Amino acid sequence: MTVDKTIDERFEALCEKIPIVDTHNDFPYSLRVQFHNELHCPGSKFDFDSLLTSHTDLIRMKQGKIGIQFFSCFIECKEDDYLYEDFNKPNSAVRDTLEQIDVIKRLVDEYSNQFEFVTNSKDALDSFLTTKGEKISITLGVEGLHQCDLSLAVVRQYFDLGVRYITITHNCDNPFATAASSIAAGKPDKGLTKYGASCIEEMNRLGMIVDLSHVSHKTMLDVLEITKAPVIFSHSSVYSLTNHERNVRDDVLQLVKKNGGVVCINFFPLFLKQQSKESVTIDDAVDHVKYIIDLIGWDHVGFGSDFDGIPQGPVGLEDVSKYPDLVKKVWEITGASEENIAKMMGLNVLRVWKECEEISKQIKAKNTLPVEVNWEDRKWEFYEYCREFPEIYPGSYNLKKNIYKNTQSLDNNKK
Repeated sequence: MTVDKTIDERFEALCEKIPIVDTHNDFPYSLRVQFHNELHCPGSKFDFDSLLTSHTDLIRMKQGKIGIQFFSCFIECKEDDYLYEDFNKPNSAVRDTLEQIDVIKRLVDEYSNQFEFVTNSKDALDSFLTTKGEKISITLGVEGLHQCDLSLAVVRQYFDLGVRYITITHNCDNPFATAASSIAAGKPDKGLTKYGASCIEEMNRLGMIVDLSHVSHKTMLDVLEITKAPVIFSHSSVYSLTNHERNVRDDVLQLVKKNGGVVCINFFPLFLKQQSKESVTIDDAVDHVKYIIDLIGWDHVGFGSDFDGIPQGPVGLEDVSKYPDLVKKVWEITGASEENIAKMMGLNVLRVWKECEEISKQIKAKNTLPVEVNWEDRKWEFYEYCREFPEIYPGSYNLKKNIYKNTQSLDNNKK
């Protein structure tokens, strides 16, 4: 007589070969705000391998069976330049993003017995499997193209530093696209710009995953029309269940299915149920997961908690240790196969990541050059003295339009 295994037993067996993937955790931003990125600052009691009062620490990541974690390199849109309407205004976003990348890498080095920094889908899975889950694979996402400060060159450099997805907007418009927050504020939905389309092209060439969380409805539609690679929503939920602009409408979900992308459910109570946050529970998160499964299938759902970027999680999903409870609840309600549960746990995101890598290889195999276009309204300002330097070839100074200023001289002693 064969005795059926319980959900608990089946889950434990599955976790030996399938990692739980979380596509969005903001813990590094807490390091920025509270420690100024100093892991050993004077007076600090920080030890990531201890129980902290944040949503995230190593002990609870292990309890939560997390195998692959995308840490967010998040820098906010600045309120003193509302919605970045003057895109030529200098800002510190690139510097601050580099500091976030740096602190994540230092955190990984500090806890190298438990973390492995990875930059491709194969290494992410292999590290989990070869260490039998003892090491958590860490990779990076950048939360908004405002953090690239007008430049596709910055996108390329982020990729070289290990960033593997970029969110097209955060809570501000940028030269690439319209943000959901702008629509909520009553501004027109202009969608993806011409320059934004060039950025999608370059991200596809690089193998950088396109993240559509935070963008407007039209931006979602525009990107899904032109991208050559599958996309993710790194931390969004379902609009039909909670009509918030940060969530994903049914027409977009259908396009995500066609695209092969994945919507990773956000645990922020406001995105799960528009009632008092105390009344939102793990069951509401299950509802959002199940809605996507029922509408477009098991291939297109994942987890993007937003832990430590939200005040609190739902009851029953309070921190990173609670993923097993969420997986088992979905399993109990759906009666799904191990294959489908494995997709939801992490294989869907790994598939998208791998497909982006493969599409990048195909594009580069055609000797496709990097996208060199610049934002058409960018102002290029130089000092007048640079025109004393030799031309690259006769007339080359006339190729581009520049603004020249007379405020400096090559002669430092000249007043």
